Amino acid sequence: MKSESFALSKPMVALLEKNGITIATPIQKEIIPAIISGRDVIAQSETGSGKTLSFAIPLIEQLNRRDGLRALILVPTRELCMQIAGEFIKFSAGNHLGVIPVYGGVAINKQISKLKTANIIVATPGRLIDLLDRRALKLDTIKYLVFDEADRMLDMGFIPDIEYIVRQIPGERQTMLFSATISKEIEKLSAAYLHNPKHVRFESVVQPSFLRQTYYRTTADKKLDLLVTLLKNDPHIALVFCNRKHVTTKIAKKLSAAGIQARCLHGDLTQPKRDRVTNEFRQKKFTVLVATDVASRGLHIEDISHVYNFDIPRDVDSYTHRIGRTARAGKKGEAISLVATEEDKKFFKQILFNYHGTITLKEPSDISKTKRPKLHEPSPEKLPEKSHEVSPKKKKREGGEWKKKWQHLIGS
Repeated sequence: MKSESFALSKPMVALLEKNGITIATPIQKEIIPAIISGRDVIAQSETGSGKTLSFAIPLIEQLNRRDGLRALILVPTRELCMQIAGEFIKFSAGNHLGVIPVYGGVAINKQISKLKTANIIVATPGRLIDLLDRRALKLDTIKYLVFDEADRMLDMGFIPDIEYIVRQIPGERQTMLFSATISKEIEKLSAAYLHNPKHVRFESVVQPSFLRQTYYRTTADKKLDLLVTLLKNDPHIALVFCNRKHVTTKIAKKLSAAGIQARCLHGDLTQPKRDRVTNEFRQKKFTVLVATDVASRGLHIEDISHVYNFDIPRDVDSYTHRIGRTARAGKKGEAISLVATEEDKKFFKQILFNYHGTITLKEPSDISKTKRPKLHEPSPEKLPEKSHEVSPKKKKREGGEWKKKWQHLIGS
């Protein structure tokens, strides 16, 4: 990034270049100047777009070590909290700013002792409220407030917590809100807490030409065997999504018994164990991570080649979030859904109807018949015969005819 483009300091430019960041992403080009100019911001952008640095860079540039506590970043999960705090620490090295991650699952006394030196706090709502209730922290000096992954905070029921926290913060502040989707609830949140914000919207950073999406029709008793076959057929770095915590544990054990290096990640694990599993997966000490949506939020792992929906997500937004973990930064990837139960069929119908993209039906027998193409090979120009992509207008026009296609595709 050139200093003249964003009025960045030379030390910041040097730090960015040292970390291989020389070109700003689209969201950074929009957000950094807006924040530096003092505007509130609401941005729709997915994980991997460079959004963390879009607010971290201008905040770091405007803060001094002697200022005391000035910035609060609210996030939905512990993993995201640690990741964002890490970015702030990395790029504030020259300023020697006090960056304190605040999250549950670890000893609170250590966090309390560190708060005295804080310029920036990155926090999950629950632990932050605990600190406020203990009177270990005051937020009356906050000038910058960031809501990151606001849609997930809403999904996780944090609205009352957010309202309580914001009441402790001065009304004269600069507020930034980032969300993968802008729902009516997010718009209400924006209207309540942001003043004349700059609106920025970006499409998914995942390029359709790099992401292959497929699904298999199977049965509940054959679904695990199918997953094992697929994982052994394509032994890459994979993320397997389940809807329930106990299922992640069960599947990880079954995969390990089948000779696949697998571990699980869910909300009931202790924080040290979650950290250990995440770090080992990042270091590729095992190849398959079985996780729930909430546990994987904020999990950024390079080179994930495959995403498997062992359980079908409940809505299109969750599906989009899951498949966005692969085919990033110009690399190819594949998202595979296993449709087995009546519940799977119900939710996958909604995804087929509402998702703006191509999802190809494959049969389990296809796996053994032909060798699956390697992900580094160019994508074929012609789509498979069983693939389908229907525009919203055409879906509406076809009406009942599309319902018949559903029944054929899902097998119901």
